[in-house]
Amino acid sequence: MVVKTVTTNRKAYHNYHVGETVEAGLVLTGTEIKSIRTGMVNLGDAYVRSEGGELWLWNAHIARYDAGSYTSHEPMRVRKLLLHRKEIRELISKMAEKGLTMVPLRLYLKDSLAKIEVALARGKKLYDKRETIIRRETALEMARVMKERRGGRER
Repeated sequence: MVVKTVTTNRKAYHNYHVGETVEAGLVLTGTEIKSIRTGMVNLGDAYVRSEGGELWLWNAHIARYDAGSYTSHEPMRVRKLLLHRKEIRELISKMAEKGLTMVPLRLYLKDSLAKIEVALARGKKLYDKRETIIRRETALEMARVMKERRGGRER
Protein backbone atom coordinates (compact mmCIF):
# COMPACT_ATOMS: atom_id res chain seq x y z
CA MET A 1 0.00 0.00 0.00
CA VAL A 2 1.61 3.23 -1.21
CA VAL A 3 0.46 6.47 0.42
CA LYS A 4 1.61 9.81 -1.02
CA THR A 5 0.47 12.99 0.72
CA VAL A 6 -0.51 15.60 -1.85
CA THR A 7 -1.35 18.50 0.48
CA THR A 8 -2.08 19.25 4.12
CA ASN A 9 -4.27 21.90 5.70
CA ARG A 10 -1.92 23.62 8.13
CA LYS A 11 -4.50 26.32 8.79
CA ALA A 12 -6.80 23.73 10.38
CA TYR A 13 -4.39 23.08 13.24
CA HIS A 14 -4.05 26.82 13.84
CA ASN A 15 -7.77 27.65 13.75
CA TYR A 16 -9.30 24.53 15.35
CA HIS A 17 -8.91 22.07 18.21
CA VAL A 18 -8.75 18.90 16.09
CA GLY A 19 -10.50 15.79 17.40
CA GLU A 20 -11.56 12.49 15.83
CA THR A 21 -10.34 11.88 12.25
CA VAL A 22 -11.89 9.81 9.45
CA GLU A 23 -10.64 8.75 6.02
CA ALA A 24 -13.06 9.42 3.17
CA GLY A 25 -13.04 8.97 -0.58
CA LEU A 26 -13.86 11.73 -3.06
CA VAL A 27 -16.06 11.80 -6.15
CA LEU A 28 -13.83 13.37 -8.81
CA THR A 29 -13.77 13.92 -12.54
CA GLY A 30 -10.90 12.82 -14.78
CA THR A 31 -9.18 16.18 -14.97
CA GLU A 32 -9.49 16.64 -11.19
CA ILE A 33 -7.56 13.47 -10.35
CA LYS A 34 -4.87 14.41 -12.88
CA SER A 35 -4.57 17.84 -11.28
CA ILE A 36 -4.37 16.25 -7.82
CA ARG A 37 -1.56 13.97 -8.96
CA THR A 38 0.44 17.04 -10.01
CA GLY A 39 -0.17 18.56 -6.55
CA MET A 40 -2.26 21.54 -7.63
CA VAL A 41 -4.61 21.52 -4.61
CA ASN A 42 -5.37 23.99 -1.81
CA LEU A 43 -7.39 23.01 1.29
CA GLY A 44 -6.80 26.28 3.17
CA ASP A 45 -10.41 27.47 3.43
CA ALA A 46 -12.11 24.12 2.88
CA TYR A 47 -14.76 22.66 5.15
CA VAL A 48 -17.28 19.81 5.15
CA ARG A 49 -21.04 20.36 5.25
CA SER A 50 -23.86 17.83 5.49
CA GLU A 51 -26.80 18.09 3.11
CA GLY A 52 -29.48 15.50 2.56
CA GLY A 53 -27.75 12.83 4.63
CA GLU A 54 -24.51 13.16 2.63
CA LEU A 55 -21.23 14.94 3.32
CA TRP A 56 -19.90 17.51 0.85
CA LEU A 57 -16.49 19.20 0.62
CA TRP A 58 -16.77 22.97 0.09
CA ASN A 59 -14.12 25.57 -0.89
CA ALA A 60 -11.42 23.05 -1.80
CA HIS A 61 -9.50 24.46 -4.76
CA ILE A 62 -8.30 21.91 -7.31
CA ALA A 63 -6.68 23.86 -10.15
CA ARG A 64 -7.65 23.25 -13.75
CA TYR A 65 -5.55 20.62 -15.49
CA ASP A 66 -3.29 22.36 -18.03
CA ALA A 67 -3.54 19.63 -20.65
CA GLY A 68 -7.34 19.40 -20.26
CA SER A 69 -9.74 20.64 -22.89
CA TYR A 70 -12.52 23.21 -22.63
CA THR A 71 -14.60 20.58 -20.77
CA SER A 72 -12.25 20.80 -17.76
CA HIS A 73 -13.69 20.93 -14.23
CA GLU A 74 -14.65 23.98 -12.18
CA PRO A 75 -11.84 24.54 -9.60
CA MET A 76 -14.07 25.42 -6.61
CA ARG A 77 -16.93 23.00 -7.24
CA VAL A 78 -18.56 21.12 -4.36
CA ARG A 79 -17.35 17.51 -4.11
CA LYS A 80 -19.13 14.57 -2.49
CA LEU A 81 -17.35 12.57 0.21
CA LEU A 82 -17.63 8.79 0.17
CA LEU A 83 -18.22 7.14 3.55
CA HIS A 84 -20.35 4.30 4.87
CA ARG A 85 -23.89 5.35 5.76
CA LYS A 86 -23.34 4.49 9.44
CA GLU A 87 -20.21 6.66 9.60
CA ILE A 88 -22.04 9.57 7.99
CA ARG A 89 -24.90 9.33 10.51
CA GLU A 90 -22.46 9.26 13.45
CA LEU A 91 -20.50 12.25 12.17
CA ILE A 92 -23.62 14.31 11.44
CA SER A 93 -25.03 13.59 14.92
CA LYS A 94 -21.74 14.58 16.59
CA MET A 95 -21.65 17.78 14.55
CA ALA A 96 -25.22 18.63 15.59
CA GLU A 97 -25.12 17.74 19.29
CA LYS A 98 -21.65 19.00 20.21
CA GLY A 99 -21.50 22.02 17.90
CA LEU A 100 -18.46 20.74 16.04
CA THR A 101 -17.43 21.37 12.44
CA MET A 102 -15.64 19.08 10.02
CA VAL A 103 -12.44 20.26 8.37
CA PRO A 104 -10.17 18.47 5.91
CA LEU A 105 -6.67 17.85 7.26
CA ARG A 106 -4.86 16.29 4.32
CA LEU A 107 -5.42 14.99 0.81
CA TYR A 108 -3.42 11.97 -0.26
CA LEU A 109 -3.19 9.24 -2.87
CA LYS A 110 -3.59 5.72 -1.51
CA ASP A 111 -2.95 3.06 -4.15
CA SER A 112 -3.79 5.60 -6.89
CA LEU A 113 -7.12 6.56 -5.24
CA ALA A 114 -7.61 10.07 -3.86
CA LYS A 115 -8.50 10.05 -0.16
CA ILE A 116 -9.11 12.90 2.22
CA GLU A 117 -8.65 12.87 5.98
CA VAL A 118 -11.37 14.91 7.69
CA ALA A 119 -11.63 15.69 11.39
CA LEU A 120 -14.28 16.82 13.82
CA ALA A 121 -12.99 20.10 15.20
CA ARG A 122 -13.96 22.93 17.52
CA GLY A 123 -13.00 26.49 16.60
CA LYS A 124 -10.28 28.17 18.65
CA LYS A 125 -10.76 31.54 20.26
CA LEU A 126 -8.18 34.28 19.72
CA TYR A 127 -6.62 33.73 23.15
CA ASP A 128 -6.21 30.00 22.38
CA LYS A 129 -4.30 30.87 19.21
CA ARG A 130 -2.04 33.25 21.14
CA GLU A 131 -1.40 30.60 23.78
CA THR A 132 -0.40 28.08 21.09
CA ILE A 133 2.00 30.57 19.51
CA ILE A 134 3.58 31.39 22.89
CA ARG A 135 3.99 27.69 23.71
CA ARG A 136 5.65 27.03 20.35
CA GLU A 137 8.01 30.00 20.73
CA THR A 138 9.06 28.93 24.23
CA ALA A 139 9.78 25.40 23.02
CA LEU A 140 11.96 26.79 20.21
CA GLU A 141 13.78 29.07 22.64
CA MET A 142 14.40 26.17 25.07
CA ALA A 143 15.75 24.02 22.23
CA ARG A 144 18.07 26.85 21.14
CA VAL A 145 19.39 27.36 24.69
CA MET A 146 19.95 23.62 25.18
CA LYS A 147 21.81 23.44 21.88
CA GLU A 148 24.06 26.33 22.92
CA ARG A 149 24.81 24.68 26.27
CA ARG A 150 25.70 21.37 24.66
CA GLY A 151 27.94 23.16 22.18
CA GLY A 152 29.75 25.02 24.99
CA ARG A 153 30.63 21.85 26.96
CA GLU A 154 32.00 19.92 24.00
CA ARG A 155 34.70 22.50 23.27
